[in-house]
Amino acid sequence: MISAANRLNSVQEYYFSKKLREVRELAAAGKPIINMGIGSPDLMPPIKVIEAIQKSFNDAVAHKYQSYQGLPELRNAIAAFYKYKFNVATNPVDEILPLMGSKEGIMHISMAFLNEGDQVLIPNPGYPTYTSVTKLVGAKPIYYNLYEENDWQVNIDELEKLDLSKVKIMWVNYPHMPTGTNALKQTFKDLIAFGKKHQILIVNDNPYSFILNDEPLSILQVDGAKNIALELNSLSKTFNMAGWRVGMLLGNANFIEQVLKVKSNIDSGMFYGIQKGAIEALHLPDDWFKNQNKAYEERRKLIFKIADKLGCTYNKSASGLFVWAKIPNGQAVENFTDNLLYQKHLFIAPGTVFGSKGEGYIRFSLCVPLKTIKEALNRL
Repeated sequence: MISAANRLNSVQEYYFSKKLREVRELAAAGKPIINMGIGSPDLMPPIKVIEAIQKSFNDAVAHKYQSYQGLPELRNAIAAFYKYKFNVATNPVDEILPLMGSKEGIMHISMAFLNEGDQVLIPNPGYPTYTSVTKLVGAKPIYYNLYEENDWQVNIDELEKLDLSKVKIMWVNYPHMPTGTNALKQTFKDLIAFGKKHQILIVNDNPYSFILNDEPLSILQVDGAKNIALELNSLSKTFNMAGWRVGMLLGNANFIEQVLKVKSNIDSGMFYGIQKGAIEALHLPDDWFKNQNKAYEERRKLIFKIADKLGCTYNKSASGLFVWAKIPNGQAVENFTDNLLYQKHLFIAPGTVFGSKGEGYIRFSLCVPLKTIKEALNRL
């Protein structure tokens, strides 16, 4: 037999990959499964975006290899979007790198900056991909805890007590997934100061800024942030384009150049039509965001009722595509969610998917039609 690479010994198959197989098997066996665990937008992308990709098919260059840096028009659109939405100025020539989804950016950044044995600060709870990618490149995850009583903000004082001599990257994710918490402006200021002090690259993963959020923030708004920080963003959630795989990385030209060295050796450029659709999306008026958030607000109100039925507590002011809820005391969360799956045929994500600090919490997705959420509520 051909043995797998040793690096695979440090990672496991993604939880949702395994669990969704079980969910599909239950559905195939005739169980009326309602999946409320996955953040895959079910709403349609904007009509203008679909029309833009359709019109692009007959362009002379549509089916050729594309630039590794994306179309200049796309980088200009990203720059204009960041200036309008965040008042962040970026040079589209060398401070912006379009990505095939922000998830690939996590790998590209890690490969560009981490050597074997380097350490990486990762939020707990947090997005599991930060951990798996860190391990795949031979670096070591160092978890920093986030606490509900501290509104899930980074505790700089706790970080300062750690041995930071081998830390190279710190992953930050605000609005935070899975809790939906927004960063405070002071949190971003403290993070930039912390990164400069210890020469740690701060990377904010920012795909949820415009979902049920009246005050979108970027870490690049902090003075001097570009000297020590990068920001990832994505069109997946904001514009219902998850399957299109369109993301972006913003930061100073030197950082972007290093990431481009990795990216240009892995892919051969983003499909032209998808870039044209992304350009159209980034120029949409504010009404798009307002109308979409009305739909999510309706869904969230019903999800709150489900959480109430289950005896959970939650933060009504959180943002993003999820509701993060604390289950009644004394119950192991994976038993709690498995009981819902087997008895009520409802799949809800246990908080432990996102780290040890997720014990005692569950995560509902808002990517479920109103009719289906009502059915879930009826089952309870």
